[in-house]
Amino acid sequence: MRHFELQPTMKNELIKLEPLKEEDFETLYRIASDPEIWEQHPNKDRYKRPVFETFFKGAMESKAAFLVYDAQTNMPIGSSRYYNFDYDAKSLAIGYTFLAKDHWGGAFNRSLKTVMLDHAFTFFDKVILHIGAYNIRSQKATEKLGAKKIAEIEMEYYGEPNRLNFVYQIDKETWEQKNR
Repeated sequence: MRHFELQPTMKNELIKLEPLKEEDFETLYRIASDPEIWEQHPNKDRYKRPVFETFFKGAMESKAAFLVYDAQTNMPIGSSRYYNFDYDAKSLAIGYTFLAKDHWGGAFNRSLKTVMLDHAFTFFDKVILHIGAYNIRSQKATEKLGAKKIAEIEMEYYGEPNRLNFVYQIDKETWEQKNR
C-alpha cells in the first residue's frame, strides 16, 4: 500500500515548505508574537510565549508541520500542518496556518494551500479545514479555494480550550476541476 509522506519539502514560485524542526522555535515565535495575527483566531493569546510554546509542542508532536518560507527571499513567513488523518475515509485536515502580516492579502495563503492540497490529493480524497467561527479572513480565503462549509463544532486545539469552529471540506474532484 502506498504511504502518504507527512513532511516533504514542497515549493512553488511564491512559497517553500520545509519540515518544522525544534530549532525553528525562535524563528517562528518572532513571527507569531504579533498579536494582530491572532485577533480573529479562536485563541487570541497565541502571541504570548507560553501559549505559543504549547502550539509549537503540538506542531512538533504532529510530525506533519511545516515552516513556510517566501520562496523569493528565503525568509520564514509562517507555518501550517496536516492533521486528523483518516485513512479509511481517505481524508485529512490542513490547518494551524498563520502567515506574517506582510504576507497577507496577496497570493501567499492561496499558494501555500495549493501546494498542500496538491500533495494531500495524491493520497486522500477529502481535505477538511477547521476555521474559527469569528475568523472571517480565513473563512473567505477558504471559500475562495472552493471549500464548502459542512458543519459547526466545538473543537479543542492542542492543549487549548474548546472553541466554536466551522468545518469546511474540499473534495479532490472539485479541486482538480477548479485548478485545471
